[in-house]
Amino acid sequence: VQLVESWGGLVRPGGSLRFSCTASGYRTSRYCMGWFHQAPGKEREGVAVIDGDGIASYADSVRGRFTISRDNAKNTLYLQLNSLSTEDTAMYYCAANGDIWSEYKSWGQGTQVTVS
Repeated sequence: VQLVESWGGLVRPGGSLRFSCTASGYRTSRYCMGWFHQAPGKEREGVAVIDGDGIASYADSVRGRFTISRDNAKNTLYLQLNSLSTEDTAMYYCAANGDIWSEYKSWGQGTQVTVS
């Protein structure tokens, strides 16, 4: 199983980004997938998750600004980030096959988002 995130990037406060995570090795349509982030000196924490039925949940800090979505035909997960602030600067990781917010079995390599 391999998860590959697209490039994150550098953006000004108030800006937007969108990146993706494509899975290979198995079909992810039945599984929960999610995005997590880790800022320097902090623990990794959940940002947004989506279950096999397409029901999404969000961390309070991003609700209303970020949108998680999935395209099962492409085996791809997306994260749209709007109204970015410097506090969103972190490494973002894609994860698949977990239990909503925990116990994910597969992880991507991470993509850096810098808001400055």
